[in-house]
Amino acid sequence: MLTQEQIQRMTQAVAEIRQRMAEAARCAGRDPSEIRLCAACKTRTVEEVRASAALDIDLFGENHVQELVEKTDAGAYCGKEGHFIGHLQTNKVNKVVGRAALIQSVDSLRLLDKIEAAAARLDLTQEILIEVNIGEEAAKSGVDVDGLWALLDQAAARPHLRLRGLMAIPPATATPDQTRAFFARMRELLTQAGERHYDNARMDILSMGMSGDYEAAIEEGATIVRIGTAIYGARDYSKH
Repeated sequence: MLTQEQIQRMTQAVAEIRQRMAEAARCAGRDPSEIRLCAACKTRTVEEVRASAALDIDLFGENHVQELVEKTDAGAYCGKEGHFIGHLQTNKVNKVVGRAALIQSVDSLRLLDKIEAAAARLDLTQEILIEVNIGEEAAKSGVDVDGLWALLDQAAARPHLRLRGLMAIPPATATPDQTRAFFARMRELLTQAGERHYDNARMDILSMGMSGDYEAAIEEGATIVRIGTAIYGARDYSKH
């Protein structure tokens, strides 16, 4: 059971994050209400997530399918959206489609096809983002920029998908200036994608920025920031 001290720490953390988000938005001449706070709750318990759902958090992001299933079935998000933000294996698509309000990490035609088929079987429209490997890292998921346009065209053509925008994670080794440049490049890519005027898409979401760089991401155009450690504290992987 969470202690009052733990709950108070989360409450103060979220209030500080919200203040910093608002300041970053105003610095960029943006309305703070345009940016949503996604609590990245990988490895967090149902109890922790349920407690945080009472705070000023807009939605929750899961990296692992098993945790998305467990927490949605337990009602841990308390009516708020749950997004899938991790690498999605094609053999686990059926457990995510219709359960996640938005799949942020679509990065291949094969995955698109699997999501389309699952959504068709359920007779629903699954909202997605295309994940861009903006740093062109060999070990990281995401489509490279050269392959982005063909994948966007394919996504927009799928009747049971609704394309909403882009997601990215800059290299962990990047300097703050390099990270900001990656964020700015993502904003440019979203603008270019919007200029393609797809019928079955709303290119209005740019998901980027985490605990260490969300202010720069907001200043460069993020509409969703994904924050975990700054809300919940350091992860204890020994429990998993």
